[in-house]
Amino acid sequence: MAGGALVTGPGKSYPGNLTCRVFITCIVAATGGLIFGYDLGISGGVTSMDSFLKEFFPSVYKKESSVKPSDNQYCKFNSQILTLFTSSLYLAALVSSMAASTITRSFGRRFTMLSGGLLFCAGAIINGFAKYIWMLIVGRILLGFGIGCANQSVPIYVSETAPYKYRGAMNMMFQLAITIGILIANLLTTPWGARVVPALIIILGSFFLPETPNSLIERGKFDEARAQLVRIRGVENVDEEFDDLIAASERSKEVKHPWANLLKRKYRPQLTMAICIPFFQQLTGMNVFMFYAPVLFKTIGFGSTAALMSAVITGGVNALATFVSIFAVDKFGRRFFFFEGGLQMLICQVVITVAIALKFGMSGNPGTLSHSYALTVVVAICTYVAGFAWSWGPLGWLIPSEIFPLEIRSAAQSINVAVNMIFTFFIAQIFTLMLCRLKFGLFTFFACWVVIMSIFIYKFLPETKGIPIEEMHHVWEKHPYWSKFVKGNGNSSGNGNVGGGGGGDSDKPQSEE
Repeated sequence: MAGGALVTGPGKSYPGNLTCRVFITCIVAATGGLIFGYDLGISGGVTSMDSFLKEFFPSVYKKESSVKPSDNQYCKFNSQILTLFTSSLYLAALVSSMAASTITRSFGRRFTMLSGGLLFCAGAIINGFAKYIWMLIVGRILLGFGIGCANQSVPIYVSETAPYKYRGAMNMMFQLAITIGILIANLLTTPWGARVVPALIIILGSFFLPETPNSLIERGKFDEARAQLVRIRGVENVDEEFDDLIAASERSKEVKHPWANLLKRKYRPQLTMAICIPFFQQLTGMNVFMFYAPVLFKTIGFGSTAALMSAVITGGVNALATFVSIFAVDKFGRRFFFFEGGLQMLICQVVITVAIALKFGMSGNPGTLSHSYALTVVVAICTYVAGFAWSWGPLGWLIPSEIFPLEIRSAAQSINVAVNMIFTFFIAQIFTLMLCRLKFGLFTFFACWVVIMSIFIYKFLPETKGIPIEEMHHVWEKHPYWSKFVKGNGNSSGNGNVGGGGGGDSDKPQSEE
């Protein structure tokens, strides 16, 4: 099978600069990631707190507190009720992300972000006053609705607003906001009601954010769209880009059923990436660390305070490492970070597996943990987190947001978020059971998936660095594998140089199913 393609030049080069207006706009929009990250971080911290377990999950607290250091540590947090509480949010996010596709197309990206903030705020308030399990569940459902709306709309908004030369860095602000949200949650471990703070940021920000030119054109506001394009590009000469946006909108209007349209043969590359990228992102195992970092550290022998502090350290590494990708992804490209991050995660997962296997074995009885052992585990986990933070973390959101043509963009992004939420739920729900059954082999399980996903990237994902979104079809047409599915009617207009992997047959007419 042919290997992956490398893109060495874009199809077109639109004029424009990264203006202060655009920079601030992208930062404000990306804060939508705070609500996702804050929930990821606070869920793990709160569900490991004795006071929370004692009030809402007394059976789990009784089981956890009765486990002696000499007992099997792998299974002490194995409770499907507790994991269902954590993971139920992502089923709600799945539902709302699908609905958000229609909202985004009809009312704009900004309105969807505002809706997400309001829903998340309502859920945070209910959780803050929760006295019963049902109140926690209702609150988490609303939190999930908010996260689904934000995760569907924010990456699209940033990708459409940022100049294509800086799209990678600007879009990764979303992942940076997620990591900052995780870090804040780990640092504070505050009451549930404190979640209103990140929600209020995106709510207030949405009132001041401009709508994207793409969205304005979609809704027939052409003069406003052109004026907005001039403002965000910082130049008057935007005619070529504006004409391409209008052409993309006209193609979009011809699509009456975008969900069914996704199944067409010519959109096979985008549909595959919309499904596989978030699927693989979850199977790196990263969200296991984010959901259950304190629980995991307590399981491998850290005390409650040490476990929370270790989670804070990994959260800090996660946030800092994301900056590496922000500053370098548009220089070194997406594929480079996928491969480097994959290798780094693989090595660390092997080290973690060996360390836990040698100390805990199959019995789960570690005895006394030495300082050097604890340091080894924390360093390995932090190095693993860094590898994810500058590869699959931000790229898992960036790649899907920059490869979808306008006619399927909202629907495809909803598929991307939905798949992400499905497997986030799945991993969150079965993690403690897998840890109990697979023991140290759990990390080998994730390591195997890292190998598989790295091969997938090599074979099927072309480099997207420096390619305007509306020019991405040229990349697929010249890819050694995907050219078999994509029509070859746009090759003449692109001057991008796509190579590697043994060529292809993109110049031949292709039939569409």
